[in-house]
Amino acid sequence: MVEAQQKKQAKKMLWITLAMMAFSTVWGFGNVVNGYVYFDGTKIIFSWALMFLLYFIPYALMVGELGATFKDSEGGVSSWVNETMGVKWAYYAGWTYWACHVVYISSKGTGGLRAMSWGIAGNTQWYDSLPTVTTQFATLVIFLFFCWVTSRGVPVLKTLATIAGTSTFIMSILFILMMYAAPAINPHASFYSINLNWKNLLPNFNLKYLTSLSILVFSVGGCEKISPYVNRLKDPFRNFPKSMFALAAMVMVSAILGTFALALMFDPKVINAHFNEYVSNGTYMAFDRLGKYYHVGGLFMKIYAWCNVIGQFSTLVLSIDAPLRMLLGSREAKLYVPKKLLKLNKHGAYINGIWMVVILSGGLIVAQALLPNAQAVMAQLVKLNSTTMPLRYLWVFAAYVALRKHQKQFKSFYKMTKHQWLAYTAGIWCFFVTAICCLMGIYSTDPMTLLLNILTPIVLTALGLILPAIKKHEDARIG
Repeated sequence: MVEAQQKKQAKKMLWITLAMMAFSTVWGFGNVVNGYVYFDGTKIIFSWALMFLLYFIPYALMVGELGATFKDSEGGVSSWVNETMGVKWAYYAGWTYWACHVVYISSKGTGGLRAMSWGIAGNTQWYDSLPTVTTQFATLVIFLFFCWVTSRGVPVLKTLATIAGTSTFIMSILFILMMYAAPAINPHASFYSINLNWKNLLPNFNLKYLTSLSILVFSVGGCEKISPYVNRLKDPFRNFPKSMFALAAMVMVSAILGTFALALMFDPKVINAHFNEYVSNGTYMAFDRLGKYYHVGGLFMKIYAWCNVIGQFSTLVLSIDAPLRMLLGSREAKLYVPKKLLKLNKHGAYINGIWMVVILSGGLIVAQALLPNAQAVMAQLVKLNSTTMPLRYLWVFAAYVALRKHQKQFKSFYKMTKHQWLAYTAGIWCFFVTAICCLMGIYSTDPMTLLLNILTPIVLTALGLILPAIKKHEDARIG
């Protein structure tokens, strides 16, 4: 018996292993570039530090407690909400998670075509010169094709997404290391000098800053994906906090070093003068310039671009399929979703659910044809994603507050803190920060972007409220 327990303990995960898994899941090079572009270069460092200390660390520790308490639940956030708040709230949590992906799905086709342009031509001059109607039509065709692929069931795409995601992550880390080595490799290349005075490190707390904070919330979110691994740690009460602090440290170091690496390449004044171009193409431009420093031309950029093509398109299929299965395959779906949406085809896909995705995400793709150009579309999608995707995190914090309120009903081997007041404060604080940042992120000086930022969450919320009413009417008619 003792020997069996020792073997089981030997198989437990080390805290550093979980930290590395979480790092590759949460973080990406695009987050560094978006922060640099939206927050005037090195002025982002102050904001990154605050975001990690006051938001990301408590968020990750709360996820750990939820994961440890409901270690046998496989439904993630919806399961937590179901256990702590009830089945109806769990439906709304599942709906929010799915609805957030409607915008995300529409961005994958755009991102994939842009990556393909970089991979083939080495730039996007031809692609960006096309009328927006043309680029959005191409995006719509790509989107419809992958909706069809989803309806047929192609499991190999999950493997491709993992390979592509791992490759782009490794290249992101290599970019930072190689960029710091570049001045020694090619000392005669043009590098910008970094002035580390307070003026260049402290942000300007203006309207642009406040309405861009959702970008940072979006960047550090998603650590609830690692919750199933809490119970696999050796001594989780001590080691899970270690993992999360190590994760925060790695992300912070990556963000700061990545920011300084970009500061050697790009002048914030030039970025502000060509904002949409850098939002759309910043990652590719960075790898392109790195290749020139190393005298290999566009090699690094093209490797990154083709990894991104595979990643964007395979993620498109997974983002259509996985959230839909989580929503319609849950126990709550049978109570609150009309039967027609629960229909499975012979390949095991929710075919009417896919049609719902076609209508909503396809409608957004068509609406964006009214924007002036392809760069504006990409910039608009980044902003819209930043104001909608973090809404799913609200349910994490709501479930945590509810958990602590009813903590006597649940047993857990790990708690973020023994102090109830601190637990409540952390949960309410993170909920408040997320909600406020999302609301402020809706604002835009561009009328079309502002309209889409307002209408998209309203339409998706209304649909989530209407479906239970349709289901109720359906049940009454049958009864």
